[in-house]
Amino acid sequence: MRVLLTRPLEDGTETARQLRLRGHEALIAPLMSLRFLGGGELDLKGVQAILATSANGVRALAQRTRTRDLPIFAVGPQSAAEARKLGFAEIKSADGDADALAKSAREWAEPSKGALLHVAGVGNDGKLAATLSEFAVRREILYAVIPAEKMPAEIPIWLARGRVDAALFFSSRSGAIFRELGIAEGLDLTGVFAVAISPAVAAALKPLTFASVRIAPRPNLENIINLLT
Repeated sequence: MRVLLTRPLEDGTETARQLRLRGHEALIAPLMSLRFLGGGELDLKGVQAILATSANGVRALAQRTRTRDLPIFAVGPQSAAEARKLGFAEIKSADGDADALAKSAREWAEPSKGALLHVAGVGNDGKLAATLSEFAVRREILYAVIPAEKMPAEIPIWLARGRVDAALFFSSRSGAIFRELGIAEGLDLTGVFAVAISPAVAAALKPLTFASVRIAPRPNLENIINLLT
């Protein structure tokens, strides 16, 4: 199956690798780019663990600290895999979304043992910290995801040639960007089915008309790929 990926290149490359392992062809056309924010070594004094809600957060963290022995509480398998690749020693995966991470963090940590550091991007709403109100949660904004101003030229070409069977969407923001640029471009998506990581992401694609919209039963890459049948 030929699958459109509009994730930032760093995430799209790994997703494409996973798709190829399962016999699919990935068509990569990023709608967002990643920018790490500058700054010195992070102050991790008093931190018992790090909350990572994206692989980008892990990448940004690795640029701002040489410490690799603090536990990483990752939202899901991809963030956990990135932490392993970058040399972090102790990693736990909630295998879900931010709510699952909050629930797991309560099992893995104790409020009396120190703060939790949430490595996040520009625009983060602080919901995770609010949910974990019994903990001291510090939030560090370490990166920004910059949206494209126009649809990549290859996407309408691929669609016109019937080269796209499915399109994957991993966040409400990416869905909204695709929606706005797709409407402006007048894309015909009636021959393509969309796969969304959650109901909120599926809602962000409206009113675009796909052949169908499938929603992963659990918010992770494996469940998304399993819907490509």
